[in-house]
Amino acid sequence: MGSFMDDDLYRKGQQTRREILGDAHADRVAANLDDATRPFQDLITRYGWGEVWSRPGLDRRTRSMLTLAMLTALNRPAAIKLHLRGALNNGVTEAEIVEVLLQAAIYCGAPAAEESLRLAREIFAEPQDG
Repeated sequence: MGSFMDDDLYRKGQQTRREILGDAHADRVAANLDDATRPFQDLITRYGWGEVWSRPGLDRRTRSMLTLAMLTALNRPAAIKLHLRGALNNGVTEAEIVEVLLQAAIYCGAPAAEESLRLAREIFAEPQDG
């Protein structure tokens, strides 16, 4: 279907996704692929994880903090929870996450940040690997 470069980009995206979100998440995504979801997951894997998240211009910690702020602005709770775990995996501290959400409260609105903070407290209470 794609060129060798595309296949390499897909593999790079899979590796990056696994490193940030964990094997369990990546395995769930793979197990639930079907004709409807495969094109979207291919796009996200290649270009989200393989291209953007793998760029050298920002480190993963910074990308995680930006992602949390943007997802707070969009009010996407499922993605926020996923990326809270990813942020912790990327070395973002709980205190730094709280700071990101305080910053988001000013620019995205208090209700959106309050919901993200509630979700963060749930994630902080989970046992952390490592």
